[in-house]
Amino acid sequence: MDFTNLLATEVQTFITQNIDSDINRLLLKRSPFPNVTIQEIVQQIKGKKVAQRKFPFLLNENIIFPPNLNLEQASSQSTAEYKAKDLIGKSFLDLTSGFGIDAYFLSQNFEEVTLVEQNPELIKIVEHNWKTLNRKANFINQNLEEFLEINKEMFDIVYLDPARRDKNNKKKFLLEDLSPNLLEIEEQLNSISDRIIVKLSPLIDISYLVSELQNINEIKIIAFRNEVKELVLIIENKPSTVNQQTITISCINLESDEPEFSFYINEEKTATSEFSESLNFLYIPNNSILKAGAFNIISEKFGLKKLHPNTHFYTSEHKIENFPGRILEVEKIDGKDLKKNDQFNIISKNYPLKPDEIKKKYKLKDGGNRYLIFTQSINGKEILRSI
Repeated sequence: MDFTNLLATEVQTFITQNIDSDINRLLLKRSPFPNVTIQEIVQQIKGKKVAQRKFPFLLNENIIFPPNLNLEQASSQSTAEYKAKDLIGKSFLDLTSGFGIDAYFLSQNFEEVTLVEQNPELIKIVEHNWKTLNRKANFINQNLEEFLEINKEMFDIVYLDPARRDKNNKKKFLLEDLSPNLLEIEEQLNSISDRIIVKLSPLIDISYLVSELQNINEIKIIAFRNEVKELVLIIENKPSTVNQQTITISCINLESDEPEFSFYINEEKTATSEFSESLNFLYIPNNSILKAGAFNIISEKFGLKKLHPNTHFYTSEHKIENFPGRILEVEKIDGKDLKKNDQFNIISKNYPLKPDEIKKKYKLKDGGNRYLIFTQSINGKEILRSI
């Protein structure tokens, strides 16, 4: 795959100058360059725009961007950098390289790096970009099952991000529906490395993973600005020391000042919550905590009381610092205290009305710095207003 024409100085200048141009209008025009189509130019503009928010380290000269689907499926720079923390060794293998974002960061402290990717055009793009960024690796254009059949090497870390769409581009979530099927290649992976790292969909069920896969040591739930982006499995090939009871669940909310929260999976099963009506402070766990199902252990570890069995809000008389979520000082109010056109960020949890219905009923405006929480405690329905 030859990128010479696309990398010509005048073409790259045109791409940079049109970074904020209307894509649809550009597509209606003819390319100003005889050897580069307008579709190729527009794809590079799209790639640069994605890179601005998702992987800014690629905003260098002479970087080539792949089609939209590969951009969409690639990890963000923030999540990749987080996953790379504390990873170091001699040999790193990425069996599903894709656009190579994860591999670029996860492998930075390894002497030997091998990237396997079955898409020939994509692996050529990655190889070009890594050389542009002065990073070395072995680039292998091969189906991972074929690679595993002939490979005789051992690796300190094996990483993979199974494809989560079928041939019709429909999303899949069960392990047996992913490509590759982890359940089928689990033994092969364990035979070439003692540590396997797997990126999965944020929608996959944790209890399902624990029941289906052997030797999970840790499950990382990674959120970015309170949106859960991915689950990451750390599989240790040490069956004598790893069992379901010692699996660690780690909850992370990147781009926030909230601390990580970790617990053993069996701790949630044995933890209990005390219940209370709302007190002076309200605690709203971030979404990585909620995805983890840490409904009782969060209460127990922080000494908080839960409002209601089905309301995952917590409360205390005095403020508890370093909580992994939002902390609001609140007061109870009556619906009659609300005035027409008052402005609030409205939160509804375990309450009959949704935020839009609440706004309509009380004639409220959305936004501002104050919060209005409609919820339920052990004493019944409550309306709370942030102070």
